[in-house]
Amino acid sequence: MADPKGFLNHGREVARTRPVDERVKDWNEVYVPGALLPIIGKQASRCMDCGIPFCHNGCPLGNLIPEWNDYAYRQDWAAASERLHATNNFPEFTGRLCPAPCESACVLGINQQPVTIKNVEVSIIDQAWETGDVAPRIPERLSGKTVAVIGSGPAGLAAAQQLTRAGHTVAVYERADRVGGLLRYGIPEFKMEKRHINRRIEQMRAEGTRFRTGVEVGRDLKAGDLKKRYDAVVIAAGSTTARDLPVPGRELTGIHQAMEYLPLSNKVQEGDFVSPPITAEGKHVVVIGGGDTGADCVGTAHRQGAASVTQLEIMPRPNDARHPLNQPWPTFPMLYKVTSAHEEGGERVYAVSTTHFEGDEDGNVQALHLAEVEFIDGKLTPKPGSERRIPAQLVTLAMGFTGTDRENGLVDQFGLELDERGNIARDADFQTNVPGVFVAGDAGRGQSLIVWAIAEGRSAARGVDRHLTGASDLPAPIRPTDRALAV
Repeated sequence: MADPKGFLNHGREVARTRPVDERVKDWNEVYVPGALLPIIGKQASRCMDCGIPFCHNGCPLGNLIPEWNDYAYRQDWAAASERLHATNNFPEFTGRLCPAPCESACVLGINQQPVTIKNVEVSIIDQAWETGDVAPRIPERLSGKTVAVIGSGPAGLAAAQQLTRAGHTVAVYERADRVGGLLRYGIPEFKMEKRHINRRIEQMRAEGTRFRTGVEVGRDLKAGDLKKRYDAVVIAAGSTTARDLPVPGRELTGIHQAMEYLPLSNKVQEGDFVSPPITAEGKHVVVIGGGDTGADCVGTAHRQGAASVTQLEIMPRPNDARHPLNQPWPTFPMLYKVTSAHEEGGERVYAVSTTHFEGDEDGNVQALHLAEVEFIDGKLTPKPGSERRIPAQLVTLAMGFTGTDRENGLVDQFGLELDERGNIARDADFQTNVPGVFVAGDAGRGQSLIVWAIAEGRSAARGVDRHLTGASDLPAPIRPTDRALAV
C-alpha cells in the first residue's frame, strides 16, 4: 500500500480546469496542462489498506487500483504503467471519459471523499507515454488464423489488440473515414483530444493490426463475403440506433440527433470543414436529454457561440449526495453532476417533457413547448397548467440509443438472433448463433460505459482465441450476463 496515514493526512483534490472564459474559445481539453503531477502523489497515498478493495468490483475491467496507486505514490511510473496495462488496453481513454464507478465503490468513500482514482490513472498513462514506457507488443509467432473486427470503438479496438497480440492476423473494419468510432466522432475534442486515439492506433498498427476505413459491412461489403474471407468475425458495431422523439413538429428543420450534430464539430477539428454544416452560432439551443451526450452537446454549443443553451431532462433532479437506502455504497449512484460543460453556462430543467415543436413559415424550428411532469401511479404524467414555450432555433436529441443498426443489413445478412432488448444475442463465450461470429460491446450489451466496452472486447477476444486454437491464455474480465452492481 501507499502511505498508511495518507487518507488521514490529505483531503481529496482533483485536476484544475482552465478558466471558463478561456476554454470556451478553443477546443483543447479543459484541464490545466501539468496540473495533476504535483498533487497526484498525495492523492494516490489516500488509497488505504482496506483489506477488500471494492474498487476492483466497481470497475468491470478489474483494474489493479491499489497496486498502481502505490506505484504512483512512489513515482515508479514504469511499474505503475505495467500494472495499469495488465487489465486495461486504453487507460488514456478511460482516465478521461469514464464516470469512474471505481470511485463510487472506493472503501474510503463510505465516510470520506473517495480516492481520485481516475486522476491517478490518467497521470500514470500520460507519464508512460512521456517516458516511452508504452511500446508496441509484437507477437512472437503468428497463428495463421485471421479475424475481422467490425467497428473501431473501444470494444472493437480492445478485441483487435488482444487478438493481434495472441498472434492472429486482425483487420478492423470501420464505416467512418477515420478509426475510433464514438471515441472519434461522438466525444468532443474538449473532453479528449484525438491525438490520444491517433497515438494508440499507431501502436496497434506497429503490432500488426490492420485498419479498413470507409467500409460499412452490410452495405459496402456483404456479411457473407466477410465471413468467407476470415476464420472468425467480431461484431463491435455499437448501439447506434438513436431514440427519437415522435411529437408534432419533429420534421422541422433544425432538429437533429446528437450524433448528427456532434461529429461535425469534430470534423472541423480534423480539418474537413472550415465551419460545421450544423452550428449553434447565434441560436437559442435546446438539448433534450440530461446524460453525458447531452452535456457534450451543451459544451459544443457554448464553443460555437450559442445565444442560449437549455438542457431538458424528463426525470426529476437527482440528489446531491448518495442516499444510504436507495443508492447504498458500493453501488454506482445517480447523483446531480456538474460537468465542465455545465460550468460554462446554460440552464438545466428537470422533470419536463416536450409536447410539440413550433416552426416558422419556412419550416424551421423556432420554439419548443414543454410541460412539467410528475409520477402518478408509477407513470410520468404532465401537470395540468404547467405548459410553457421556450425559444429554440437548434434542437439536439440526446436521449440514448435503442440497439444496433438494422438498416445496413449486417444483422440480417449474418442471420443473427436478437435478445428481448434488441441486442445481438450471444453465449458464454460471446459467440452468436452463427458459429465463428462473435459480438462485443454495446451491440451485445446495449448502451453502456467505456469500461464495460473495453472489458467486453477483452472477454470476447478470449472466446475468439479459444474458438480458433482450442484454448486461450487471454483474460476475460466479465461474462456476457454480468451487470453493474445495483440495488
